[in-house]
Amino acid sequence: MKEQEAPLTLRDIARQAGVSLATVDRVLHNRAGVRPDTARRVREAIERNAFRPHVAAAELARGRARRFAFVMPSGPNLFMQQIQSYLGEMSTWLSARRLAIEMVATDVFDPAVLAATLESLAGDFDGVAVVALDHPSVRAAINDLVDGGTKVVTLVSDVPSSRRHHYVGIDNIAAGRTAGTLVGRLVGPRQGKVAIVAGSQGLRDHAERIFGFNQVMASEFSQLDVLPVLEGRDADERSEHLMMRLLSSHPDIVGLYNVGAGTPGVAKALIESGREKQVVFVGHDVTVVTRKLLLQGVIDAAISQNPGHEARAAVRVLLALARGEPILSEQENIRIDIVMRDNLP
Repeated sequence: MKEQEAPLTLRDIARQAGVSLATVDRVLHNRAGVRPDTARRVREAIERNAFRPHVAAAELARGRARRFAFVMPSGPNLFMQQIQSYLGEMSTWLSARRLAIEMVATDVFDPAVLAATLESLAGDFDGVAVVALDHPSVRAAINDLVDGGTKVVTLVSDVPSSRRHHYVGIDNIAAGRTAGTLVGRLVGPRQGKVAIVAGSQGLRDHAERIFGFNQVMASEFSQLDVLPVLEGRDADERSEHLMMRLLSSHPDIVGLYNVGAGTPGVAKALIESGREKQVVFVGHDVTVVTRKLLLQGVIDAAISQNPGHEARAAVRVLLALARGEPILSEQENIRIDIVMRDNLP
């Protein structure tokens, strides 16, 4: 990404807060003579921009910009595209901190390909954020990066047994349990089968969601029979094909949990089979596709995580690690939301 603007200064903070430069200086140094409401505006401007005058000066004095790589899934994953879009919107913030971000697209479902991609980044980046497959080869590649001095953050999907520095994402077991409760309650007293479509059970986030979902199904909705997981690799066409075969084989499917992407394909199979109003459908994330399907009543609920928050959190965490600063865990906590047609953001 190209640097577009000069680093933020105290004068920029003063302009945003609508106060004088002297007032900003008094607030920064906790001097008297500033009205509480004025001080609040200044602090909000400082917090909004994560502005630290001494740190900003130190960054400007560095000989080069810090470089972060974001290793993201290749292919048309709308949620991942949202994360990349939000990263693109951070250009001014990044420039102020002398940061450069490079997107690296790869096949995150293939452990050998993902591991090779991570290995190729060694020595070239100060930090790496990766949507990771939980596999021995990937763990080894992450550990090698860490041993070489690169800060590593897992994004959306974790590899907790690796030596990665931090995970940015939701509690996926809780997300799966939430989906299970929604499917079970919306199905109601009906009996029948429940289908699960995932990208890959090798992705930790998908595996944990399935685990949480099955926990709730077994303990609270034993009248529902959960079918074996289908793996659509987050691909629309593959997910559609698998779902069409499943629907034709099981006319008594009453519930469906789509764990990852591939939502357009799953929805198309439901619609073409004429069963979109009979099967309770719970998926993940609010995209242009899920929004439309929620409004049409094809999807009943979406488990949502904020892609903008995840993008910003990953960058902030990598920057804190690179600077040797503490991570503000409360600020970087990613919340789980339940979105239905009636509360679409």
